[in-house]
Formats: sequence, structure tokens, C-alpha cells
Amino acid sequence: MVKKKAIIFNLKEKRNLLSSSDELSIREQCDLLGLASSSYYYSSSPFSVEDERLMALIDEHYLQYPHEGKIKRALWLTKKVGYVVGKRRVKTLMKTMGLETVYPKPNTSAPNKEHEVFPYLLREMNIDKPDQVWSSDITYIRMRGKHVYLVAIMDWYSRYVIGWALSPNLEAEFCIEALRNALLDRKCEIFNTDQGSQFTSNEWIRTLKSNKISISMDGRGRYLDNIFIERLWRSVKQEKIYRYNFDTIFEVETALIEYFEYYNFHRMHQSFDYSTPFEVYSRLKSQ
Repeated sequence: MVKKKAIIFNLKEKRNLLSSSDELSIREQCDLLGLASSSYYYSSSPFSVEDERLMALIDEHYLQYPHEGKIKRALWLTKKVGYVVGKRRVKTLMKTMGLETVYPKPNTSAPNKEHEVFPYLLREMNIDKPDQVWSSDITYIRMRGKHVYLVAIMDWYSRYVIGWALSPNLEAEFCIEALRNALLDRKCEIFNTDQGSQFTSNEWIRTLKSNKISISMDGRGRYLDNIFIERLWRSVKQEKIYRYNFDTIFEVETALIEYFEYYNFHRMHQSFDYSTPFEVYSRLKSQ
């Protein structure tokens, strides 16, 4: 399993942590998770209470209607929800959240216009084994009066979540840390992402190249390029995040530990003849 570092989680260690966390202090629990204890008490936000509420509403609306633009979203907030907001404010909040209307595609981070352009390598490719293609993306996770961001790395064939991490901001470091930890005891042949600045940063590209991994990037207007991880975000939010109100990063992390444990090892997929992602991943890996 993936070794953990910083705020990356090893699923076996998560199970052990959950069974013993009641006996540990906050500092000890943070040390086990690789977190600074200050993150547990993280509460500051540069956004107003109203902005955070609007972002939470936009997040839910976007999950259902990713094709609607800022004008329709502003009208929905004004007419249906009761917040009188304009399209410029909606545009600003969506940019903060890393959201972009489906045309061209939902892009969870601002593009880096100066980055090296990599082709999309998955067109008409037969993906028939684990660790052939991995993909990654970032999504907004709401909390009570604030928010964090989640990055996940998924095996394309089995939908197995190899690693994930949380961050209070969209800097590239937490994505790079997730990647490095995912590569500690396995690697893929091709890694596919969008063209967000985190995934085009020098260190991200350098890490992939040093491991001799081919780099694939979604083209503009290709919403379905990373469809499996987009479906993961829908599952995470509808089945876990939207059911609770979180006050601390630690609470979000604990909920996600539980959810990814369930998703990988217990959630059956109809497309896999009701096998779990881990069963599909490990079965073919052992052949």
C-alpha cells in the first residue's frame, strides 16, 4: 500500500488509526497523519460568511449542472435561493473554487499559459490493465464557514484510489506530495490530468519524467477525458461530504479516510460485475 507522508494516507494505516484514535491526543493523531497540529485548529478564511455560503451552494449546483454558465448560476442564486448576486461575483467565486463551465471543461485549477504542451494520449487506447493509466484532479470541499481542496490519484482501469491529500489552498505542493507518495511502491505507464497549473508545474513534470512516465493532458473542450475521476467527485460529495457539516480539516480528513476505505474495498461497481475497485486492481495485478 502507499506509504504516507505529509497529508497523504495509507489505507491500511487509516484502518489502524481509526481503531485507536480515541486513545490518542490531538497532537498524536496529527503526528500519525503527518499533519501539523495547527491544521487541526485551522479556522481562518479570507472570505466572508456569505461568500463561503455562496460557494457551498455553487458547488452543489455545479455538481448537478456543470454546463450552466455564470449568468444562469447568478440567476439561479437570485431567483431560486434568494441571494442577489451578479455574474461577476459568481465568476470570481467559481475561479476561487477552481470551477469552470463545461465549455470547454470543468478545470479545477487555473491554466498555466506558459507550460509545455503535452498531447492527449488516451484517444482510442485500449486500457486493459491496472497501472497502465493513472489520472488526477482537484475538487473543492466545503466546510462550515471555510473550505479546503482535495486531490486524488486514481487508477483508470480499476477506479482504485491510490492516494489523496487535502490542502487549504491551491498551491502545487500538496499535489506533488500526493504524486511522490503514490510512486513509492508502484508506478503507471501514462499519467493523465487537465492543464491546471498544479499539473504543469516544473516539479510535477520533473517527477513524472524522472520515473519515465508518459504525460497525457486533456485538450480544451474535452470534458470526458477525465470522466472517471469526475464521477469519483460526485460519489464523494453526494455519499459523504454533503451529509455533514465539518468544522475542522481533521474532521474532513477523518470522513475521507472512512469514505475512501469504503469506496476502494466495499463499494461495488456494476461495470465490474459488482466487484470493488480493490478487487479489480489486485486481481489483475496478481495474474
